[in-house]
Amino acid sequence: MYTIDLNCDLGEGFGAYRIGNDEALIPLATSVNIACGFHAGDPSTMRKTVRLALEAGTAIGAHPGLPDRAGFGRRRMEITPQEAYDLTVYQVGALQAFVHAEGGTMQHVKPHGALYNMAAQSAPLAEAVAEAVRRVDPSLLLFGLSGSELIRAGRKLGLATVSEAFADRTYQADGTLTPRSHPHGLLTDPQQAADQAVRMTIEGKVRSLDGQEVSLEVQTVCIHGDGEEALASSRLIREALLAARIAIRAPQRQQEGGL
Repeated sequence: MYTIDLNCDLGEGFGAYRIGNDEALIPLATSVNIACGFHAGDPSTMRKTVRLALEAGTAIGAHPGLPDRAGFGRRRMEITPQEAYDLTVYQVGALQAFVHAEGGTMQHVKPHGALYNMAAQSAPLAEAVAEAVRRVDPSLLLFGLSGSELIRAGRKLGLATVSEAFADRTYQADGTLTPRSHPHGLLTDPQQAADQAVRMTIEGKVRSLDGQEVSLEVQTVCIHGDGEEALASSRLIREALLAARIAIRAPQRQQEGGL
């Protein structure tokens, strides 16, 4: 039987603003990536989302992003590897404190948005992010784009890595994600997203926008929590995976360590 993790980006509201339906989405995922206050989220939202995930038995990860609330962390910024290290340590440590305060254990770290894509392509940035995770807690799993520099950097440093694919995004022939700014960057049809998730899990393949077959290592599939169809799409993806006899469960972190 095939096995896959379903991860979802959550905790993205802040102040008086609410984004997504965290309460409904958390039970559909096996891992959640909680915003840490830079691109989205705030202390109260972090605490509430951590508590919801612990109550549901869903594995928790930190979702550090660039300091760009207006752009939701999806705009590239010129940052140095040292800055990438510092902002990762800061955000991972903040969420880990909330998880510990609520009596839980954090499972993983998955960079957000532009930081994720930058670390996927730049070895120096990838090494800085991976080193930040290792220094905070070497038992944490590092989630990254399948075949990316971030996965390579994590493995080089001895971290357990989890290769990620996206149900609702299109791909380029080199295995990178099509930019969101592209008119066909997102799969808006929930059935298409579900079919893509099943195929990536079973075959380890996805068809690029130009029609090429791209091979991927897939251990976790992301379902986004901020779109209009997020809830309906997430339910359909989960149902399609189960119908294909694919077990859905979170990956296991390494031996305890760090904070």
